[in-house]
Amino acid sequence: MTDHPSVSAVVPTRDRPELLRAAVRAILDQDYPGPVEVVVVHDQSEPDPSLTELSRLDRQVRVIRNERTPGLAGARNSGTLAATGELVAFCDDDDEWLPGKLRAQVEALAEAPDAELVSCGIRVSYDGNAVDRVLARDSVTLADLLRDRMTELHPSTFLIRAVALRAGFGLVDEEIPGSYAEDYEFLLRAARSAPLVNLCTPYVLVRWHKRSYFAQRWDTISEALQWLLQRYPEFGTQPAGEARVSGQIAFARAATGDRRGALRWARHALRRNPREPRAYLALAVAGRVVRADAVLRTLHKRGRGI
Repeated sequence: MTDHPSVSAVVPTRDRPELLRAAVRAILDQDYPGPVEVVVVHDQSEPDPSLTELSRLDRQVRVIRNERTPGLAGARNSGTLAATGELVAFCDDDDEWLPGKLRAQVEALAEAPDAELVSCGIRVSYDGNAVDRVLARDSVTLADLLRDRMTELHPSTFLIRAVALRAGFGLVDEEIPGSYAEDYEFLLRAARSAPLVNLCTPYVLVRWHKRSYFAQRWDTISEALQWLLQRYPEFGTQPAGEARVSGQIAFARAATGDRRGALRWARHALRRNPREPRAYLALAVAGRVVRADAVLRTLHKRGRGI
């Protein structure tokens, strides 16, 4: 890697023009001294060529279509394959990089030549509240990720060596139902290859809002998480991790009104870990003690999710 390697920021987007421009400007405003390109990938929406007018010296904005599988996974891969940088970063169209993010992460990768991916903390914004979520560790292994999703490891924080994407652990998996949890599966695969580097600073503003494309897609969430358990039998070695995912599936089934499915997955979660809170929340929703959306609103205000 050169002293100031070139960086390509891949920004998938779909019908969020104002938030998208804020995301692009935050990338262009980074104080990193090396060249940066922003690859905006329009997914299931009409490309906006005027975004290229935001380009600056050593800061190029490119606009392309998602020519692969419709959805977030295909859009990320379209951008990755079009990218020219030695390093590839991801940023969602409703998030913003905070000052110093890119410089700090490039320096962290330079200090860890065997590492392939570096992440950082996030600042979660929801309904007027902002909460910092910072992972108090500088390295993350596969076993760590099986035990805990670690919400702090958000895709908008990822900076990856391009060679690892194209000739290493690979691109984002496009087979995941609805592209849900594609970032988690991507992290699991990356951690199989090499431990992840993490910076204990919130360098990315992450917006949680009702416009999220997964806000109410409970059937897709349930299907994707079951796909994940089947794809990674290693969850069987981490009872708490398997219980966590099973509890999420139970909650999703309860949110759809599938009481029988919710009970079945909640029982499975509690057999693996009797203290798994998602299972009890799922039982409360299934028993109509509380509404699923009320649970989510409360958690989101604290910067947390199911």
